[in-house]
Formats: sequence, structure tokens, C-alpha cells
Amino acid sequence: MNNPLRKRLLGVLVLLLGTASSAEDAYRSHEFELLKTISPTAISFLGEMSAPDENGHMGANHGGDWIEAGTQRGGCRSLIGAVIRGNRVQADDAWRSVETTFAHQLDDGGFELVPQAGDRSVVTPIARVETAFFFLQELGRALLIIEASPMADYFEARIEALKPKLRAATDFMQRGADAIVWKVGHTANRLLIAAKAFGLCGLVLEDDELKRTSTRLIEQALERRDKDGIFIEAGGRDSSYTAVSLLMGQVLLLYLPHPELEKAMEVNMAWLRTRIAEDGSVSTENNTRTGVGVEFGRNGRPKNVNTAEVAQALAYFGAIHDDPDARAMAEQVMIKRNAPRERQPKRAKRPTSAE
Repeated sequence: MNNPLRKRLLGVLVLLLGTASSAEDAYRSHEFELLKTISPTAISFLGEMSAPDENGHMGANHGGDWIEAGTQRGGCRSLIGAVIRGNRVQADDAWRSVETTFAHQLDDGGFELVPQAGDRSVVTPIARVETAFFFLQELGRALLIIEASPMADYFEARIEALKPKLRAATDFMQRGADAIVWKVGHTANRLLIAAKAFGLCGLVLEDDELKRTSTRLIEQALERRDKDGIFIEAGGRDSSYTAVSLLMGQVLLLYLPHPELEKAMEVNMAWLRTRIAEDGSVSTENNTRTGVGVEFGRNGRPKNVNTAEVAQALAYFGAIHDDPDARAMAEQVMIKRNAPRERQPKRAKRPTSAE
């Protein structure tokens, strides 16, 4: 209990005896401060994302035509990394990806989604809601981190100019909120990703309705646990997606307290740690979604463990709970991730399931 950050985080729980808004205000600065306490190796994923291309495209959009908003979340991660490092040049470059994304905003507040061959689901309204919340969950996080950083004044005018567009995007997302559980309810991690989008954007926009939707989605995710309290992913456990749930949940808790979710984080982290070997490799044995060849990404390759998010989940837990073993494990996972490895061959036929 000697970690000052841990003491401050626990101290915020006392504020729950007062007003909810006071508790939320006290949480606002903690992710920026937390990230500064984590080793660069463990969170190197925030700094190694490619810069936007000349069109401001990221991820699957990078180097080609526009596909969707969700993949633009990589630019928000790059923005966070630049802000933590205090690099204005890189922050300005990453901000271009945000501007590009909103250049593809449609009249209904959602974002343009271009159908891809063999993937009919991308033309449905709920698919547009899904790609929106994938982007907005990371954008809301980036804006809150900026507001708590020395770059707050530097970005203030840009953020204020963005808020009406963000409001339109969250209104679009809110109108489709009831369909989110139907679309992604088989995956606890996506419910928490959506909850993060509503909750963090709700804080940016000071919108209680968005925060209430976030809470409802958290409660839906908490219902997707097995008898031991481990999050369910497509009918069972999955070491990669449990790590995603842990990362999303821990970030949410830095801003919006939820005691039951906090307990779930501890239980799921205990399980995840049993899946990580001394060399940093993550077991995929009996996984339901990753590392076992049952799901394929948009790149045509089998989905594997997202080791970057495994490391970040461990790093956050280590920082929040003053747990040196979790910190060390996070570094080892990233060291293993960055080691040379054999490339997987592409599938000849593009899969029909969305990533």
C-alpha cells in the first residue's frame, strides 16, 4: 500500500460517499499519471503505432482507401503515446487521423462504412454503430488524457471545435445502443469496449445519459461470466480477449468507479496470470476464439493472442495495485512479442466474419 497512485485511487472510493460528480472529477487525471509510472517497454504499443499516412488513414485504412472508422483508433493510441512523451510534433501528426475520421462523418452522426468483398455484415446499421464505438472508446480516452496533461492548453481549441461532431457521433451511437447486446453479446470484451466508448465520451461531453448507458453495458458484460467469474467469449474462456476485457475494464475504472467490475478485474487477472509462461508466451490451450484457428481477421490470417493488450492489462494492474510481479510479467510479454517469429501464411479466401 506504499504506492502513492494506489493510495489516491483507493482514496477516490471514499468520495463515493459524496457526490458522483466529485468522484468522477477526482478520477480524471489518473490515467495520465498512471501511464507515466509504467515502463516504456510494457506500453511500447502506444508508441510504436504507425503514423497516419498522407490521407490520415490508420490500421486497415492505412496506405489505401477509406474502409471504416474503427481501425482509426490506432491514431488515438499514437496520440496518447505522443502526449505521454510530451512530443508535440508526433501529437500533431496523430491528430490528423482524428480529423480524417470526422471528415468521413455522415449526416446521421455515424461514420462512412465501405462494404468489403465477402463481408455483407458491414452494410447493416448496427455494424456502423460497432465501428463507431471502436473508434470513440479510444478517442474519448485520448481526449481525457490530453485534458489531464501539459498539452491541455495546446489542444484546447481543437477539442472544443471537435465536441459538436463528437456529440453527433455519440447521439448516433446512443440511438443504436439497444442493438449492441444483440450484435456483440457473445463477447464480453466488446460489451466493455462499447461501455468504454459511452462512459469516456460521456465524461468528455458531461452527458449523464451516456454514462448510464455505459453502466448498463458493464452490467451486461458482468453477466457474461462463468461459474468461476471468468469472462465468457463465444461460449468459453479466451486468454487474449480476457486480457482485452481487463484492459478496457481497468481504464473505465480509472474514470467511472464500479465496485463489482473492480472485483471482476481481480478474479480475471488471477486467471490470466496462470496462462502466461516465464518466457512471456501466452497459452491458447482451450481458447474459444484466438490461437486455435477458429476465427480469422480481415487480413485473412487466423486470430492470435493480442500480446500488446495482454501486456498493457498486466501493466495497468501492476501500477494500480503496486504489484511488481504483474509489472515484470508485462515487460516479459512485450519482450517475447517483439522477438523474431515466423510469419503466418495468408488464407487464400477472404473470410466472411468481421474481425
